[in-house]
Amino acid sequence: MTALDGVLKRVDGNLDQAIRRLFDLVRIPSISTDPAHAADCVRAADWLVADLKGMGFEARAAATAGHPMVVAHHCRAPGKPHVLFYGHYDVQPVDPLHLWKRPPFEPAVIEAGTGRQLTGRGTSDDKGQLMTFVEAARMWIAETGSLPLNVTILFEGEEESGSPSLVPFLRKHRKELKAEYALVCDTGMWDRNSPCITTALRGLVGEEVTIRAANRDLHSGMYGSAARNPIHVLADILASLHDAKGRLTLPGFYKGEPETPKAVLAQWKKLKGQERKFLTDIGLSVAAGEKGRSLLEMTWARPTAEVNGISGGYTGDGFKTVIASEAKAKVSFRLVGTQDPDAVRASFRAHVKKRLPRDCKATFAPHGGSPAIRLDPKMPALAKAAGALKDEWGKAATLTAMGGSIPVVGYFQSVLAMQSLLVGFGLDDDRIHSPNEKYELASFHRGTRSWARILQALAKS
Repeated sequence: MTALDGVLKRVDGNLDQAIRRLFDLVRIPSISTDPAHAADCVRAADWLVADLKGMGFEARAAATAGHPMVVAHHCRAPGKPHVLFYGHYDVQPVDPLHLWKRPPFEPAVIEAGTGRQLTGRGTSDDKGQLMTFVEAARMWIAETGSLPLNVTILFEGEEESGSPSLVPFLRKHRKELKAEYALVCDTGMWDRNSPCITTALRGLVGEEVTIRAANRDLHSGMYGSAARNPIHVLADILASLHDAKGRLTLPGFYKGEPETPKAVLAQWKKLKGQERKFLTDIGLSVAAGEKGRSLLEMTWARPTAEVNGISGGYTGDGFKTVIASEAKAKVSFRLVGTQDPDAVRASFRAHVKKRLPRDCKATFAPHGGSPAIRLDPKMPALAKAAGALKDEWGKAATLTAMGGSIPVVGYFQSVLAMQSLLVGFGLDDDRIHSPNEKYELASFHRGTRSWARILQALAKS
């Protein structure tokens, strides 16, 4: 029996204990964007430090201006490659709470039509994902006393709130964190039985706009029609972001946006059967967005603008006849190619200001920005990881793009001069960022087995 055989056997035999460890971490409500949960973020970081130390890592919770970073090292393989593994322990807010079938921070194993699932906020994004790597490392150390290569770990606590501390931390600790390349687990699979490696990510710009009119909320019977309603103004401006063909109207928005190569479109066209299911699984049937574009192209390779939230006036139970003094919206833009986040932000703000009627003012709050990323599909580590995934899943890994954004991948390039290998085991229906988040037990189990194989594959010269 080889060392890898022994490791995989341990992964299988310790699955129940691995689930218990994951659930201990999931129970900590580490919501980074909510100041009320700052202590919980510290608690989650401390939990990870203690767990990694117990495995034999040198680990610490490093202070930042925000939530702590978890940094750990297990570098005891002279002459072997050195990798940096990244994940994040913070999670999204749970609102609306009443839509959860179970309390979001009381994880459980449930039976579903697709098999057993692990439920709870963070089970998929990203605690379950990062723990697949931790468990693989744990089993390697338990079986052989060490890891087959040198590993540094970085777990962030602000990924879900724009990563404000990340770049300063990377710059300050550049020498400590430098490795040959990074491993990032915050991605997914093509389907339940098909692994994939992500080679392209869209960029992101987040903006919050507030429009103010009167100096107080007004009675709509007394002031209706006479007083400017900022909710109307905001709705008109948001509606003007797209034309009838689904294209963005911001001046200069498409500068740096490339057309998807025909060869790539042809490859994506072969991934049949996914487009219709993509919509039907979420209760929809008709594609929105740009006319003449496939769903895969729109979600993987086209820029977007989405309104993520609107507030203003009275939104509680019952009814209140009021004209609000202000209205707010949160808007996100996904970027491709060389689109400039700063230029897109400036164009959006100019677009809003140009459409403000008299007596209205707008203020803005930025919520992060990062360019799109395209990784080198010829990097040697990618071929090694693909071989390891094929050994585990019995089929070749699909090379895909990703509609979401993982800014840290760009920061690894710009600050640490490192490429990243993006392998994850989430599924499109994991309901990340939504109520009733889950992670397939098979994803957790076979994801751990996959990382065990990848660690060995990357250690080979």
